[in-house]
Amino acid sequence: MFKAKTRTVGVVAAAAASLVVLASCAAEDPTEAPQDDNVAAEESTTVVVGSFAFPESEILGNMYALALENAGFEVETQFNLGPRQTTIPALEDGSIDLMPEYNGNLLFFYDTENQARSTEEVDAELATTVPEGFQVLDSSPAQDKDAYVVTQAKADEFDLVTIGDLSKLEPFSLGANPQFAELLYGLPGLASVYGVEDVTFVPIEDFGGPDTVKALVDDAVQVADIYTTSPALTAENLVVLDDPENLIAAQNVIPLLNSDIYSDELAAVLNEISAALSTEDLIELRTRVEGDEKAQASTAAQDWLEAEGLLD
Repeated sequence: MFKAKTRTVGVVAAAAASLVVLASCAAEDPTEAPQDDNVAAEESTTVVVGSFAFPESEILGNMYALALENAGFEVETQFNLGPRQTTIPALEDGSIDLMPEYNGNLLFFYDTENQARSTEEVDAELATTVPEGFQVLDSSPAQDKDAYVVTQAKADEFDLVTIGDLSKLEPFSLGANPQFAELLYGLPGLASVYGVEDVTFVPIEDFGGPDTVKALVDDAVQVADIYTTSPALTAENLVVLDDPENLIAAQNVIPLLNSDIYSDELAAVLNEISAALSTEDLIELRTRVEGDEKAQASTAAQDWLEAEGLLD
């Protein structure tokens, strides 16, 4: 089994008051002959996998770690690191080598003015935007992003399939985090892209969490902004409306790595995971970890890898 990382390197988050002690890498001997990138990566002692501080990211990090270990890599982990203001510096200084990321948010982190919306557009922009020393691999069909959501009953009653179909429901109330009223993919985009304007906005502070779900199920609001991997979608029989105009930018799961660890073998392992993973898989995995079962993220990840035939 992969083990917790033990080497140390200091990472100071900007505006943070705490010091995270991580690992230090030995300097290369300048007298040695240059090595092929793949050979150098394969000879490195460990691949350190990180994650953000939420369950889905830890599940994904465990997938990467378990599959790489199965392929013969020595693997260590540093999970629950916090936001990009922590993880990006950790990747830069080698404290971690690899992260599960989301292509749209990662692109926006580096380029807040980008106009990419679809998966293909975001991936193309991201490939040329990530800084030197970083690399992204194949994006997965699995996405965790904002979505316009209705109950199944409401979808059946008004024949709601796409966001544009909400014109059939007008006037209605929409529940979402307070910022949604100003975001381009929120009320302004709903009006400008889909022509849906007769909307009463109901701010709810939990970002698609239990309060938002309850408001939707109780019909206090008729539409809600809920993330596409929320276990509530299945538990409450909710419907994610299609977004044919790509109002909401793609947020596909994508591996982000320090280029120093790249090898064709490592890329093949991670790309195979990405190709097999679906949004529905993430809902099921989150349900196991966050729901009544309270499964360990590592257990859920291993079970999924085995079911997909990705572990020997």
